Amino acid sequence: MAYTTINKSTDYFNTKIYTGNASTQAITGVGFQPDWLWIKNRSTTNAHNIFDAVRGTNKKLDSANNTAENTSATNLTSFDSDGFTLASNAGTNGSGNNLVSWNWKAGGSGSTNYDGATASTVSANTTSGFSIVTHAGTGSATTIGHGLGAAPKVIITKGLNVANSWIFSQNFLGGSWTSSNYLYLNSTAAVASSSSLIDNVTNSTISFAGSDSFVNGSYNYVHYCFAEKTGYSKFGSYVGNNNTNGTFVYTGFKPAWILAKAASGSQTPQNQAWVIWDNKRSASGGFNENSYKLYPNVTSAEATSGIAQVDILSNGFKFRNSTHQSNSNNTYPYMAFAEAPIVGTNNIPATAR
Repeated sequence: MAYTTINKSTDYFNTKIYTGNASTQAITGVGFQPDWLWIKNRSTTNAHNIFDAVRGTNKKLDSANNTAENTSATNLTSFDSDGFTLASNAGTNGSGNNLVSWNWKAGGSGSTNYDGATASTVSANTTSGFSIVTHAGTGSATTIGHGLGAAPKVIITKGLNVANSWIFSQNFLGGSWTSSNYLYLNSTAAVASSSSLIDNVTNSTISFAGSDSFVNGSYNYVHYCFAEKTGYSKFGSYVGNNNTNGTFVYTGFKPAWILAKAASGSQTPQNQAWVIWDNKRSASGGFNENSYKLYPNVTSAEATSGIAQVDILSNGFKFRNSTHQSNSNNTYPYMAFAEAPIVGTNNIPATAR
């Protein structure tokens, strides 16, 4: 695990909630210029909207679908020093709608990286352990640079000009990078494995075993890469206990954003969905219990009650129900980013709410 000097997590990740106006609108208060921007209309069933600074403001992806990259001038118009500016599209700026944006800082629009056998374009932030990587698939075994200076623990991949699923690769899904265990971000499917996807990562490169169209066929790809940083990010898995006094997951910081999914089981889409919780959306302004959920694999409006309640604590998170969605007798891969570390020189107290 890599150590970091991050004392203020909101310099690198922040959640921003806002109200749409169906016109031009500058969203401020993010705290930095975002390089990866994920927006969801909480009030409607509009698509997820995922943008990044490498692909450009008019290029969007949807985590709930396998569709190719879409070009639109009515969504995001600029990445700004303290946020971003929107046009009139309902998915990102619907009139009177409640919306959320999740914002990550990488390294700007990126530059060519020659660390691998195949050149890539990389926007990297080595402090926070996050990079955006694009490359043209080769259709054969190769390597590309990721720019992190540390081996990523999670890589999320999408083909840009092909209708293929999102690949969520994580080297602790019951195996190693060599066995290429993965999940589909746009699906409720259980964890699967393939020897033809990512077969290794190093401190500088990602290796592709062959020509699999999900990661390295004759198409263009984006890879969102994450190396773990103590006190700021935690990527792992937990086992649910199927109890209302649910599993506690230690992260070493107060989480600001949590993504989790059951690794196996044949349940309904809602019961085996990917789930996102954050520290800004709840009935009580971020206080526990938090039952406000969005599902990356479907375009549903925000769920505000029912299953999958979570307490966000000073050093991790704890579930408050027994549901397949978050706390049955199952293994759950997860990602978490910090609101505040347990110690540091930040001005945010690391206390449970």
